[in-house]
Amino acid sequence: ADINMKRFLNLDTKVYEDSVLPAKQKEMLGLVASLVLRCDDCINYHLVQCHKAGVSEAEIIEAMDIGLVVGGSITIPHIRRALRSWGQLEDGK
Repeated sequence: ADINMKRFLNLDTKVYEDSVLPAKQKEMLGLVASLVLRCDDCINYHLVQCHKAGVSEAEIIEAMDIGLVVGGSITIPHIRRALRSWGQLEDGK
């Protein structure tokens, strides 16, 4: 990757680290933003990161409720796919 790509990826890594907001909370923010933008690859990435950070299913659902309110009904198919993906993560698949 070129230098600008490396810089961006480094920033992406750093911004999700623990700071004033804990990494767990930041990953849920990333999940909501990805949901509103309707990026399934991004949603799945943040679901994996949320799972690694110890986010509970109840927290995932509440975060996605915010994405639904902000993004509207067009996010529903993405929420359905995200919940299936979350179930697979929980099942260890």
